[in-house]
Amino acid sequence: MAEVVRMPKMSDTMTEGVIAKWHKKVGDKVSSGDLIAEVETDKATMDFESYQEGTLLYIGPKEGEAVPIDAVIAVLGEEGEDYQALLDGNGNDSSSAKEDKKEDAPALEETEDEDEGEEVSAESLGATVVTMPLLSDTMTEGVIAEWHFKVGDKIKSDDVIADVETDKATMEVTAYAEGTLLYVGVEKGQAAKVNDIIAIVGKEGTDVTPLLKQKSSKPKKQETAKKEESASSAPTEASQTASKESVSSDSSRVKASPLARKIAQEKGIDLNELKGSAENGRIIKKDVESFTPAAKQTAAASAAPNAESKSVTIPQFIGEESFSEKPVTQMRKTIAKRLSESLFTAPHFYVTVKIDMDSAISARNKINEVAPVKVSFNDLVIKAVAVALKQHPNVNSSWLGDKIRYNEHVNIGVAIAVDEGLLVPVVRFADGKTLSHISAEVKDFAQRAKAKKLQPKDWEGSTFTVSNLGMFGVDEFTAIINPPDSCILAIGGIQQVPVVKNGAVVPGNIMKVTLSCDHRVVDGATGAAFLQTVKSLLEEPVRLLV
Repeated sequence: MAEVVRMPKMSDTMTEGVIAKWHKKVGDKVSSGDLIAEVETDKATMDFESYQEGTLLYIGPKEGEAVPIDAVIAVLGEEGEDYQALLDGNGNDSSSAKEDKKEDAPALEETEDEDEGEEVSAESLGATVVTMPLLSDTMTEGVIAEWHFKVGDKIKSDDVIADVETDKATMEVTAYAEGTLLYVGVEKGQAAKVNDIIAIVGKEGTDVTPLLKQKSSKPKKQETAKKEESASSAPTEASQTASKESVSSDSSRVKASPLARKIAQEKGIDLNELKGSAENGRIIKKDVESFTPAAKQTAAASAAPNAESKSVTIPQFIGEESFSEKPVTQMRKTIAKRLSESLFTAPHFYVTVKIDMDSAISARNKINEVAPVKVSFNDLVIKAVAVALKQHPNVNSSWLGDKIRYNEHVNIGVAIAVDEGLLVPVVRFADGKTLSHISAEVKDFAQRAKAKKLQPKDWEGSTFTVSNLGMFGVDEFTAIINPPDSCILAIGGIQQVPVVKNGAVVPGNIMKVTLSCDHRVVDGATGAAFLQTVKSLLEEPVRLLV
């Protein structure tokens, strides 16, 4: 008996999958455990194995098409078995609805459909469409950093055809197809949205024009509609321009610069009353600005007849306005989007404490005498935060809308500045690692971040974030929470200031830290208690080694 194969849910955030490649075709025998397709999820491209046996009777989505979770993608059964009833009962109502709409549509739409012709699939042409893959959970588009092949080159299924700059890093794109590179849709340096066509691979000499026309038909219709709108608005704009011209028609024959005309119009000055100081009597800006109507001059003279006239000479300074513009990088776009969502959806509140770092400075000097890797103050903070989170599980949590997740593991995200923006790689299970281990890991992250070598697994899964600007001379600041974390700790620099100890004013080393909290998850008292624990650990750093 025939059975349907549905799109599985391959990650906790997946809502749909893209068929990256079919490994079986209609008519092939399939055994349980056979690899039948590669599915591109919101996290990665994964293998999809069959849990049924039989002959592949039907394949629904073509390669490169997106399919919702639980939608039918294939049918397995006995060779020659009728499976149409299964499709009719599993979502083919939408296709029949489309046919009904076509019948009810006006004759004009039918004509347009006839002009477009029948839909052509890549499979029917013996070609494979390569789309922009989803290379990170926050990616919406990618920029082609480099093409490794050009049109006409032979390609193998495991060849890396291009490097793509995502919002996080520059990553490789594999063709998953064999043949000749027939078409390149995006030039080097240009952006393409996820699932847009970036290349087509197939047999040499294959005409891929029908595929490209098919994809571009909708944008053309939208363009036509926009042109019609602009054409309809043109008469209105023309009438407005004509009315403006009629207002200034009296002075239209006077020689004057455009800027002088504009200022005169704003001030209500008739250009016929002015004398130009430029060549051939042309009126310029300063002529308009220095002009005073005769009536006003008389009034001013009568108001102060005995006043002494004093002229103040203001020196002229000539400057040139200039600027430069650069396209927004993928990383900057994602930072803007995610942090805007965080600040405008999560109700932030902030708690600041001062920490006496005298003991931490002394402990760090002694640790670095024997440590295999130089330990920084930031490493001490990460360790203190990790230990404190085990004591305050409410802070080590995430808001999930209808529930709150309390994480039992401690993964600390460490904000690292790079030229394009900010990356947050994750030190996993930081509470169980030594200071030397944390230091080595953070240094490795920093090097790979600047070289754009971080991978998605490096920046996913944080439960808390630390952001340190102390090395830049910042005394204190507030940070925006990095979703899905509920808190982020902003670290300022260590300042040498006078402090009171045992009733005497002595030199001290003070560091200010500010905790940003999501009030939906963490209350003020909870945040304050967590900070007190961090403070006590850093003021007695020997407790970090226990």
